[in-house]
Amino acid sequence: MLRSLLLVALVAACTASADSPRDPPGSAPAGPPPPAVPTAATTPVPGAPTPLVPPPGPSARIEDEQNTIDVFRAAAPGTVYVAQTQVVVDYWNRRTMEVPAGSGTGFLWDRDGHVVTNYHVVDGGKSYTVTLYDQTEWPAKLVGGDKRKDVAVLKIDAPPEKLIPLRLPPEGYTPEVGQKALAIGNPFGLDHTLTTGVVSALDREMVGFGAVTIRGMVQTDASINPGNSGGPLIDSAGQLIGMNTMIYSKSGSSAGIGFAVPVATVRRVVDQVIATGKVELIGIGVRLVDPRTAQRIGVKGAAVLEVLPDSPAAKAGLRGVVRTERGVRLGDVITRIGDDTIANYDDLYTALDGRKAGDEVKVTFTRDGKEMATTVAVVVIDEGS
Repeated sequence: MLRSLLLVALVAACTASADSPRDPPGSAPAGPPPPAVPTAATTPVPGAPTPLVPPPGPSARIEDEQNTIDVFRAAAPGTVYVAQTQVVVDYWNRRTMEVPAGSGTGFLWDRDGHVVTNYHVVDGGKSYTVTLYDQTEWPAKLVGGDKRKDVAVLKIDAPPEKLIPLRLPPEGYTPEVGQKALAIGNPFGLDHTLTTGVVSALDREMVGFGAVTIRGMVQTDASINPGNSGGPLIDSAGQLIGMNTMIYSKSGSSAGIGFAVPVATVRRVVDQVIATGKVELIGIGVRLVDPRTAQRIGVKGAAVLEVLPDSPAAKAGLRGVVRTERGVRLGDVITRIGDDTIANYDDLYTALDGRKAGDEVKVTFTRDGKEMATTVAVVVIDEGS
């Protein structure tokens, strides 16, 4: 009986041992995990603000920003630095020398090496250099220009692959007030700069470097800084709007009012200079009394000093100053060309500007105190006639 009880107990013990999992050798007895030990990184500081996770950055630039970058990348290689030297006399050592005398910005017109800039940038220069986008310097020669429009053309003999001209708009292109305007400059050779704004106004009239009025100028609020004269004003399509020429400022610094010679004027002057080396001057065949003399004697209008032989003015019967026994008698004084009032040479030149040889204009003038009128043909003339 005792043996039977021991056998039953042994079988029960073996069965219980087979049903329960065994710990691997050397392992700790199974039980609940120990509590986590706080660290300095996980322990909250009483009263400390909850750290904020910064939001993700923008995935791309805005459209206008990307457009500005694209236009600059396309136009900057066509914008150049122009410098000139002038001859000065050293009276102490009795010799002459060339010294740096001015600089400005310009832009490439074509792959033939023509560079356009302001006339006042190159006026009076003895020699010129043009620095391209890749910082290579090239000697330049002055092809010609129009002082009245403040436009000049230089030429360099650089390889065509180095020359990336600016894009020109189609003929008849007119910018719109409010459209984007970008001014690129290369002031003092310090590398390219970019300012942006809008076209503020059109058809402005400003007295330019040649002391005559430039019509049709583009006004912009894009800053035109010193050294940017002659640089391009560009639209959002990368096309030339005009050539930056002057700012309106009493202090000499940019005040958000800049003016550019319109692309139509630049195109007309440059094409003529490249073709003939000079700009065609339109007139009627008269020479005028010096404006200061006319003002001193109280003349209101453009006083005719001389009528050129066989000119349209001569054929129309206009008269110049006449010498008599008693002195000089005033000739005809032009007071209107068409509907434009004429007060001086500036007005006469401006009224004829843009007309073509063969056009006819109505000329109103006074003779001996009486107002008269005649029709005169417009022709290409020499300087001062």
